[in-house]
Amino acid sequence: MNLHEFFTDHPRVAIAFSGGVDSAYLLYAAKQYAKDVCAYYVKSAFQPQFELNDALHIATDLGVKMEIIELNILADEKIAANPWNRCYYCKKQIFTAIVKQAQADGYTVLLDGTNASDDEGDRPGIQAIHELNVLSPLRLCDLTKTEIRRLSKEAGLFTWNKPAYACLATRIPTGQPISEFLLLRTELAENFMFKKGFSNFRIRTIGETAKIQITLQQLPLLLDNRKEILDELKKNYASVCLDLEVRNEN
Repeated sequence: MNLHEFFTDHPRVAIAFSGGVDSAYLLYAAKQYAKDVCAYYVKSAFQPQFELNDALHIATDLGVKMEIIELNILADEKIAANPWNRCYYCKKQIFTAIVKQAQADGYTVLLDGTNASDDEGDRPGIQAIHELNVLSPLRLCDLTKTEIRRLSKEAGLFTWNKPAYACLATRIPTGQPISEFLLLRTELAENFMFKKGFSNFRIRTIGETAKIQITLQQLPLLLDNRKEILDELKKNYASVCLDLEVRNEN
């Protein structure tokens, strides 16, 4: 099966849209092949503002309607407690909210951007997606992350080389309760790093310490901006450290 065939079988669809590489290409394909498509973006404390900005940019460029659903994700105590399977509870909340709104809008088929490279065994959130009968066309069509990036580049999507980005909650160690303060602190720190030219990095929370994770190629950039980074991050953290186990370029 290819995407053209998939959308021939499913001509009217709702898409859980994050603004990332996978969901952006899925939205592009739906615009090409489906008869009717609507994107649904869930805005919560777990998503930084730039993700919403990117999603709006893509939807506007493609001429696809997009609805924003506001969700108080931390109101769920199971999520705020940050257990090992927090992602399951989070995805269940997010996709339940999308299903409810999409059905109210007349859409009975909901899609997500899970691809053939995603490891189901390492993603508790995929269980929630299965339970809600969400379809994953990129996975069904055996499209890997590498292939999706290539096709996105050919399609002229600016997301083709966008680094993988996990939600802000992933910066907080499992078992440590999540608060709006911890999420905002992370977002502010990472926004500063973005402005300094960093990409594919993380600012992890280790108690009151900010642990910076960057790729090997970005070490000179970090050293050049060392003082400014320390001054900025220590506004909200007691200390700052560098993870010497550098991030993979991919």
